[in-house]
Amino acid sequence: MNGEALGVIEVIGMAAAIEAADTCVKSANVELIGYELTKGSGLVTIKIRGNVGAVKAALEAAKISSGKVNKVYASLIIPRPAESLESIIESSMTIGIESNKSEMKENVKDSIENNIEDTQECDNESVKQVDVISFDDNKEELEHVEDEGNEDICNICHDPKCLRRKGQSRSLCIHYEQI
Repeated sequence: MNGEALGVIEVIGMAAAIEAADTCVKSANVELIGYELTKGSGLVTIKIRGNVGAVKAALEAAKISSGKVNKVYASLIIPRPAESLESIIESSMTIGIESNKSEMKENVKDSIENNIEDTQECDNESVKQVDVISFDDNKEELEHVEDEGNEDICNICHDPKCLRRKGQSRSLCIHYEQI
């Protein structure tokens, strides 16, 4: 851990654990190592690392916020843990960021390989060409579509106050003499 402090907070329940982890990461410059589930009692242990002051501040904030959700069972700060503790800190029981990164890399690699295989199997007939449509080319067509959607508005003046509706005589338009 190269001189960084270790912070551990143990709470009852996953909701309180998520609250504690969120508060730790948001309140100070610490890194979330992961969490561990204990057997029985519903205890969840959150592990963080960072400099001593940041870990202390993060744990104090986490105690308060997760204490509102459920009971905080214990907390601990170790300023510079011995290297021999590394196997306990990042054990196989710790579910966290490092294990998720390797799983994500494997999932991305598998997904890319599957997409490459699917692309190689694809024949030219199944690929469709998309034409680019310019607004200027279809301006009249778009205006016609807009008029169809607004049948309750006059299609001459487009004034909502006008009593004339599409299809009625132009002389009914309140702006007829101005046009």
